Amino acid sequence: MGSAFKRFMQFCCCCCVGDEDDEDEKQPLVPQDPLEYFNREVQKRRDEETNLWSTPGDPSHSEREDDRVLYSLLQARNKTRMGSTGYRRLSVDIEAMRDTRREVRDKWQTILENLGFMAEAESLLTVSAGASHDRMRNAPAARAMLNMLHSETSIFSTKEPPPERYLFILDRLLYLDIADDFVAKAKRFYPPKDDSDEEPTGLSINLPLLLARVEASMNGKGNEDDDEDESEIEDGNLSDRS
Repeated sequence: MGSAFKRFMQFCCCCCVGDEDDEDEKQPLVPQDPLEYFNREVQKRRDEETNLWSTPGDPSHSEREDDRVLYSLLQARNKTRMGSTGYRRLSVDIEAMRDTRREVRDKWQTILENLGFMAEAESLLTVSAGASHDRMRNAPAARAMLNMLHSETSIFSTKEPPPERYLFILDRLLYLDIADDFVAKAKRFYPPKDDSDEEPTGLSINLPLLLARVEASMNGKGNEDDDEDESEIEDGNLSDRS
């Protein structure tokens, strides 16, 4: 296991070097404000780990519907008064989607740790925005395994297309020669469920409905929530005076 992970780290480092080379071509050698640049990069990585984008290589977060909905929710919340009813509702929806993604990631981590990769699981499951299909070593086999996991296990707990981020992870597992073991464990730990056996989770979120609510909020209709908050405060003040 140790030698296999060392090979992965060498492969990963090569990818990171490639990513940095690409960025160097686009960015000046010395940023105008190094501290601001560093803080922005730290925040970017923190956001990636918090939101677990289904398509990490899409900076616009618009290629997949679930990414588009989550991004729209985040944008809408940024424009909503903190503490208002609308802000709280958006926060609940955002955390529901994040919990759903963390639930899937936790399943993958459980299997990797069961295979003996306790210390390496976090690194294996980290996919940055610089992930590129061009740098994958065995994309067809990884895609086939991803589809197999989606159709023959409940590791994703949804009938929606599986997140692309796990394609890159499977490519790493193939390189480490543990992909077959991972799939076997997934089938054992998370067998497929019938529709009647499925428990409602965050993955059952109605994405079109959520998107419609976000669009309505961003068009100004969400201000009604603020009006409700203010009217409740006024009513409370009147009752206190009486």
